[in-house]
Amino acid sequence: MAAPHRPRLAGLACVLALAACSEQQTPQRVMPIAPPEAVQDLGTVRVRYNALPSLSMNATAAQAYGIERGTGRALVVVVLRRMEAGQEQPLQGEVSGTATDLSGRRQPITFRPVRTGDYVDHIGVVDVSAHDTLRFALQVSSDAGGGAVRFERSF
Repeated sequence: MAAPHRPRLAGLACVLALAACSEQQTPQRVMPIAPPEAVQDLGTVRVRYNALPSLSMNATAAQAYGIERGTGRALVVVVLRRMEAGQEQPLQGEVSGTATDLSGRRQPITFRPVRTGDYVDHIGVVDVSAHDTLRFALQVSSDAGGGAVRFERSF
């Protein structure tokens, strides 16, 4: 006869246990996690990099970079600097690389230099889909040195 009451008692015990877990805990506000700084030092060469949807750029910036904004396109920006006495100085160099999605589809990135004042940014464009994650493998070279840079971005 006691068997029909066991499921009710087990359910009540679970509810009480859960209530005890949250007792005296004040709900906390969700804090966003800052993305990691997109910089890597290769000896005296500092590499700053980013990949962002082309639509996130304003029209003026896209025009300055010579980029056509649109869905399905992401801008890849790589900036090279020489570190001297803790200060970043202009540095000429070359950047090449690929972007690979999680299904293994690989696309080469053609970078072109864009002058911004005394500095040169290296700009490339890749195709992206909604909720795509791309893994970037870049190769940087300059008179001051170079090396490999790897990073990942979700769109």
